[in-house]
Amino acid sequence: MKASEVNKKWSELQRVIAQEFDMELPDIKVLLFLIGVQELGKGPQTFSKRQKEELMHIATCRLFSAMGFYELRGLDDDGWPHWELIKPIPNYTLLEQELIMKSLIVDYFEDTYTLS
Repeated sequence: MKASEVNKKWSELQRVIAQEFDMELPDIKVLLFLIGVQELGKGPQTFSKRQKEELMHIATCRLFSAMGFYELRGLDDDGWPHWELIKPIPNYTLLEQELIMKSLIVDYFEDTYTLS
């Protein structure tokens, strides 16, 4: 996907999520948190600050697994997924990192949900 297409789809995703959750336009961290909650599969609940960080890590691993960087190893006793880095992630520039994350997040929501 070209950068302009990623940014257009990103803006649309932000609008849809803001509407669905009755909130301001979400940033990357908010969308990572939502993906992490979805991947955890335990529904909405109250999370500690550490758990929120872990949820964003789960989301990042899940997203980068689509590029072959991570592989799901299984769930721990509490049902939290654990991922393993299977190949090093290249040293992307900050702009490249942001564009890749946006693209992966858009792909995740397109694959998982029907966006209106």
